[in-house]
Amino acid sequence: FHKLWLLLRHWRGILSCPATHFIKLNKPGILSADIHPSKDLIVTGGADANAVVFDPSAGQILSTLTGHSKRVTSVRFVPRDDLLLTASADKTVRIWQGDEDGSYNCRHVLKDHLSEVHAVTVHATHNYFVTASMDKTWCFYDLATGSCLQQVSDASVEDGYTSASFHPDGLILGTGTANSLVRIWDVKTQANVAKFPGHSGPVTDISFSENGYFLATAGYDGVKLWDLRKLKNFRSFAPYDSNTPTNSVQFDHSGSYLAIGGSDIRVYQVASVKQEWNSIKTFPDLSGTGKIMSVRFGPDASYLAVGTGDRNLRIFGSPNAASE
Repeated sequence: FHKLWLLLRHWRGILSCPATHFIKLNKPGILSADIHPSKDLIVTGGADANAVVFDPSAGQILSTLTGHSKRVTSVRFVPRDDLLLTASADKTVRIWQGDEDGSYNCRHVLKDHLSEVHAVTVHATHNYFVTASMDKTWCFYDLATGSCLQQVSDASVEDGYTSASFHPDGLILGTGTANSLVRIWDVKTQANVAKFPGHSGPVTDISFSENGYFLATAGYDGVKLWDLRKLKNFRSFAPYDSNTPTNSVQFDHSGSYLAIGGSDIRVYQVASVKQEWNSIKTFPDLSGTGKIMSVRFGPDASYLAVGTGDRNLRIFGSPNAASE
């Protein structure tokens, strides 16, 4: 209870002013981001085809990962073995190995997809990962070898995949498509076990709550919350106008908060199916682009890392704020 009270005080008060960090990109646009859970590093994927690893405590760039030929659409740390995954519109996925000096070297280039790869998600065991592509397939990979163990296609998938995420238990996978449909898959059998219609336009992002009960999906019409026990949509947020897509959604690791990114950043306190999910903080878009592309929680929800349509990575709060 004490920790929850500290976090509530933190979100309502401390995060009023962000620290802005300028990441040198050839083209404006930080399209994706991820935060290492133990090292407290941030990786971003950019429209300039590069990924950048950043140390927020030191305020410095540790490594710039070059090799993709088109925009980097999705990035994920693999904490075990110090690996990093990047997916790109160039149809490839890269596995990077971290070194002691903070640099990363490309270990594998994966070329199993025939179109843009829009998402990469890591299995709970850290032994496997999945990529989702506009070629209407998702691939299940062995992380150690970079081998595609299964490339899954379904005749009923009319448009490509725009988002994907593993459930925390690793038994099911959620995917979003360009034609607004959310699908739930049994990872072991690769069977499509549920479909969630209701969005309009592409499903831009997917996040499971850590307790495994809820799924949040983002689209051009806002965010929908799904009860995975009853397979029903129980709440919807439409924070922006019809011309403004919600590009990012994420539960924090504790399952206490939900962050949404569109033309601004909004943080909601997670409740239950019957209780109201209250908005406890709204942060403006300081980039002037009107495009919040990625929102990710730092360790213990102590800060938010925000990627926008300009060249700046913004951090709302400080890495140690929640414990002060």
